[in-house]
Amino acid sequence: QVQLVESGGGLVQAGGSLRLSCAASGLTFSNYAMGWFRQAPGKEREFAAVISWSGTSTTYEDSVKGRFTISRDNAKNTVYLQMNSLKPEDTAVYYCAATNKRALAPQFHPVSYDYWGQGTQVTVSS
Repeated sequence: QVQLVESGGGLVQAGGSLRLSCAASGLTFSNYAMGWFRQAPGKEREFAAVISWSGTSTTYEDSVKGRFTISRDNAKNTVYLQMNSLKPEDTAVYYCAATNKRALAPQFHPVSYDYWGQGTQVTVSS
């Protein structure tokens, strides 16, 4: 069966960095665009970043643009999220997800994703 397993979360001070990883199995990884979403307590799950199946196209939510970088290694079936200049408002559970939707607009919405990881907690202290 399909599994997405996130790792790399933790506690970091404001201004620090973390690198999240998401290892995929049970699917043809290179056929899927991969997204990172996050959900803070009491809030809805929100889009953070997405990368195309080939890795040639990336899109970011405005609040993370310039600070976060999404990348993928199709040989390792892994997608990454490098997070720099972290802020307390970045505190959330971060989820990776896979979608076979090729159009960009649907990739901003959780309902467009076929598979989800279990999430990894990121806490940024002030």
